[in-house]
Amino acid sequence: MMIIMMTCGLGASSMAIPMLVPSLGDCRRISRYGFDGHVGFGSDYGKWKKNCGMAPTTGNASAKNMRLCTSPMASSALAESSNSSRLDLYKQVLEAARDKFSQEICFQSKDKDISLAKALLYVAAEDEAFLAFNREIDIYSLHNERRDTPSLSDALGWDGVESMPMSGKNINEWLGELETIAKEVEAELVSRDIGCHLVEVLDAVNKVLFELRGFKRSPVIVDSKCSYLHSVLSSGNSSAILLSVIYIEVCRRLNLTIVGSRVGEEFLIWPPTGNPEELFIVTSGRSLFGVVNGKCVDDPRSKASDINSHSLLGLDIATNRDIIGIALANLMWLYWKRASRTNPGLMLTSPLRLVQKSEEKLKNYCGPQTPLLRPQELRLAIMASERMLILQPHNWSLRRDYGMMLYYEREYEIAIQELSICLAFAPEEEAEVLESFVQRLHLMRLKTTCKSFGQQGELTIP
Repeated sequence: MMIIMMTCGLGASSMAIPMLVPSLGDCRRISRYGFDGHVGFGSDYGKWKKNCGMAPTTGNASAKNMRLCTSPMASSALAESSNSSRLDLYKQVLEAARDKFSQEICFQSKDKDISLAKALLYVAAEDEAFLAFNREIDIYSLHNERRDTPSLSDALGWDGVESMPMSGKNINEWLGELETIAKEVEAELVSRDIGCHLVEVLDAVNKVLFELRGFKRSPVIVDSKCSYLHSVLSSGNSSAILLSVIYIEVCRRLNLTIVGSRVGEEFLIWPPTGNPEELFIVTSGRSLFGVVNGKCVDDPRSKASDINSHSLLGLDIATNRDIIGIALANLMWLYWKRASRTNPGLMLTSPLRLVQKSEEKLKNYCGPQTPLLRPQELRLAIMASERMLILQPHNWSLRRDYGMMLYYEREYEIAIQELSICLAFAPEEEAEVLESFVQRLHLMRLKTTCKSFGQQGELTIP
């Protein structure tokens, strides 16, 4: 346990405040991160860990509505409209979507029973509800400023996460869209009057997805719509990982197993077969493996181009949880890049590098000079990070990234808690850097607290 002594002014008097840095033992009773962001310490930890593992935690009641970031003016509007059923409903969807996601990927469930489509649709529903809530706040703020602006009706026409429309359809209807695609593949096979040989089935899937439906891989993801399953099913433009998810889900409905593996920056999929050579037979200029996985298999700059029928058998097969984690990681980095757009070259771990280089540089980097990021995009990145931690609660690098994003959000107390937990899992060399940074965060948090009472003298770490 480390103690930092501070001197703060309270009127004419001053006092020393001991600040306790949690030891690793203090971090063992962390409960799930609930929607309301309530304190992360409690007796529910055993139950939650048994069900879904150690989730992200929050540190105090000031973070209660941390997901719903609002300006002072917007907060005033929210206060005046606290009885709005629209806002209440979006809050309920936020909570329900996270709970449904957690239940879907729960560690008590067998991996093969996890629905990739359901889990990713719940991710989309939570983010859609977050964005819709913020839009509602903006509308209420505008209405307060301009009283002549017509107010919105409280009626939304739906009553929960399962029935909330996303791009015109609810979750069950988007799941039905995958069923429809599978039926189109069956119709294609019937029209050819052929049997169900593996190559023929995959060829029919390829025709429906890429020719009839017009699905396309976006090599560089700049539009968030390419990273949400419902948007991809609606527009046809997709990230590589979500197109793989659609392929896997459609084939599953045809009783055909498709597996996948991360190869470099690519995620490759194929059917497990006793004769992998048939996947690499070139017809009409492309192999079946190439059609399924896109141009990356022909790009000499990509590791995917080195895969052949022999090396394919040596790849590690990704679990459903792994695939969901990859999709969430892509989403997190997309929003992080957007959030930090005004700070070119800024990385999550930039402040940690400064710990190693120079204490003075770190001092200048922290406090009021902490880089300003776009709050809505940063919050969406944090939400993706929280879900990743539900999947991998003991992954120290994920928890470090989560804590660093909270630091950028200026949620110092919660960042300290998460980074302190990270110390329990991080390698020794990384833990030393993190410990120094956590000490600096303690100082920053106390400096902010003391200034509100009128600080006397410099605050230093002895």
